[in-house]
Amino acid sequence: MKRIFRPIFATLVLLIVLTSMFGLSRFIRREAFRPEIQKGMCYTTWSKKAYGTTKSDKSLEKLKEINVNWVAIVTTWYQDTCFSMNIFPTGKTSSDESVKRAIEKARSLGMKVMVKPHLDLLSTAEGSWRGEIACVKEPEWQVWFNDYKKFTLHYAKIAEETGAEMFCVGTELTATTVGHENEWREIISAVKEVYNGDLTYAANWSDEYLQIRFWDALDYAGIDAYFPLSDKDKPTYDELIEGWKKWVPEIEEWQSGIDKPVIFPEVGYRSSSGAARQPWEHSPGPRVDLELQVDCYKAMVDTFWSKNWFYGVYWWNWGTDVRMGGRSNRGFTLQNKPVQDYVEGLYKGKR
Repeated sequence: MKRIFRPIFATLVLLIVLTSMFGLSRFIRREAFRPEIQKGMCYTTWSKKAYGTTKSDKSLEKLKEINVNWVAIVTTWYQDTCFSMNIFPTGKTSSDESVKRAIEKARSLGMKVMVKPHLDLLSTAEGSWRGEIACVKEPEWQVWFNDYKKFTLHYAKIAEETGAEMFCVGTELTATTVGHENEWREIISAVKEVYNGDLTYAANWSDEYLQIRFWDALDYAGIDAYFPLSDKDKPTYDELIEGWKKWVPEIEEWQSGIDKPVIFPEVGYRSSSGAARQPWEHSPGPRVDLELQVDCYKAMVDTFWSKNWFYGVYWWNWGTDVRMGGRSNRGFTLQNKPVQDYVEGLYKGKR
């Protein structure tokens, strides 16, 4: 009898220890991790209340209709300049109540949710974008990381409360990730204390993803894949495919080294001339080009979707009103453009 009960007792002791250290539900969920295909969309607003409206509900219903199965709910906090240390919400930050409503609505429709907090600048006088956020002295870095941790944990707790399936711990914060591995590991560890779901980080395409040293602490490795593909105003589909050949070997070598499933938490193309030249550029080209937008989507999908380490994409972007976009719109949104029909068919047919 002693021989029978000894291993049972040892197992119970182990479970009790794990429960006290990590929480039993966290232990079970992380042990059960299996990567899955994400047919995603970035859902966006820069309004305090828009996620909490019936218009938003209808827009999410439309996402379900076009076969989206994962939604990245984006919400943004700010800091004054690249070199300031304090992070805070503004009148453009979605209220917690509206974020929760968007998450709950998406999940009620059968879609899974990634909570994706963004950090942006109120002034670009000392730098152009979030990737240049940096501090000069070590004490300043400590203040910044403390504020960033508070910001991240705020949304990690909301993600846990609402049952969101994934949380993105950061987006394109290049100057903060390179050379600050320990600080980011501390943030990830703190997130795991309050959130039980899967984790990713959305690295910038330009070298950041290659230099990050904490991919092992996350479930998915993420690249915001705005790789330049062509200098032409109107490249052909074949030329776009050729443009990807410059980048694919580098990405595959990186993925082999970290041995993680890869997603693109953000990628998109404007429906205007020159969209493949600098895909990250928000200012549209001078002419509407709906065909080029579709070709850019197709070239990315045809390059990556069949790779066994690739687990999906979140297109930038989809807004809170079903009437957004349209055939005369030169910006990123898919809405009411031919590319929306392409994505609907793509997501219906993909595994």
